[in-house]
Amino acid sequence: MTDTISRRSFIGSTVAAGAVAGSFSILNAHAQAGGKKFKAALIGCGGRGNGAAQNFNEAAKMLGVDVTWVGAADWFEASAKNFGTKFAVPADKCFWGGDAYRKIMAGDADIVLIATAPNFRPLHVEAAVEAGKHIFMEKPVAVDPPGARRIIAAGEIAKKKGLSIVAGTQRRHQKNYLESAHRIHEGEMGKILNGQVYWLGSVPWVRPRKPEQSDADYLVKNWVNWAMMSGDHICEQHVHNIDVASWFIGRNPLSANGFGGRSRRESGDQFDVFSVDFDYGEGCHVHSMCRQNKGCYSRVGEAFAGTEGHYDGRVKSHSGTAIAAPEFMSGNPYAIEHFHLIKSIIDGKPLNEAETVAHATMAAIMGRISAYTGQIVRWSDVMLNEKSRFYNDAVTPSAEDFELGNIVAPEDNVCPIPPG
Repeated sequence: MTDTISRRSFIGSTVAAGAVAGSFSILNAHAQAGGKKFKAALIGCGGRGNGAAQNFNEAAKMLGVDVTWVGAADWFEASAKNFGTKFAVPADKCFWGGDAYRKIMAGDADIVLIATAPNFRPLHVEAAVEAGKHIFMEKPVAVDPPGARRIIAAGEIAKKKGLSIVAGTQRRHQKNYLESAHRIHEGEMGKILNGQVYWLGSVPWVRPRKPEQSDADYLVKNWVNWAMMSGDHICEQHVHNIDVASWFIGRNPLSANGFGGRSRRESGDQFDVFSVDFDYGEGCHVHSMCRQNKGCYSRVGEAFAGTEGHYDGRVKSHSGTAIAAPEFMSGNPYAIEHFHLIKSIIDGKPLNEAETVAHATMAAIMGRISAYTGQIVRWSDVMLNEKSRFYNDAVTPSAEDFELGNIVAPEDNVCPIPPG
């Protein structure tokens, strides 16, 4: 594992996925794929899982592919059954509980969509690869350094098996981002000197604990507010923008030095705010800023300054000279990522985004650990140096603990405090 990724590596996979030109190419792809049949299953039947399944169906329709939903798995019985009713999954193929994912892997699905809480994703992705399934997995793909490395390792096994893995980092399948990445990598902005990435919003939701809920049920139901379940919002949500920074710059950050805190959240143990300096080397620093507070200024996006231009939603050259980009596919990026997944399988040219999304997740984890501990966290600390205190910094309870039933929920509204 290297500390940096070449520009060729960063742009190559996205061009391969994204350069499906205009309506003629879609029609051509439809003609080539028409009549193909796939069996799909969903693991994690919440709102995002249902949305991903709908996006998958939309992509299949674009390609003229016939999809049969053959399995649904969720922690909760009602969620699995509701998805089954909505997507015509046979009742005996709807599963729930900590081991429900295993029953999906034992089934005949060609493709599994994994939209469980991030804590579960390394375990579920490993199982899918072992079972020989093609994978769509939501982001982030882990909540701690060991988990991110597990995803990378699973991705390498998937390559050997010829399996496709596409992640829910939809910006890498989105026309304007693909065009900007191409123009940046071709030098229109010159060398990127610095940048800012933002996700300033509010808490998505809070699901207060009910008296009858077990500790495990509460943590799963309210997962977006617990760091051990989501990775905190710097990881669960802001990973999109951090991913764009690494993609556009063409390498991973060398270190993260951050701080944050909590004053207004109503449950869980996460921070309200993070401010992190990501050092990308060669004098390039990116300021990462994310906040979940109601009533505050909102912004989601990225900005970068280069020696020959700048980016603030689009690339602008100081000289006014623009570099032409290939014709990338337009439309709903949440569907296009599934389009690229399905088409890669049909074409026999597997896409594998495991390492890319794991690296973006790891960068976000570095920022969180730095803010929680008050220490600089280096890429080498979490990826290479097994003696580092951060290398095996695993959260508890783990996904395996949920499957075994060994769950004790932490106390609400107690968050990490850097040592004095």
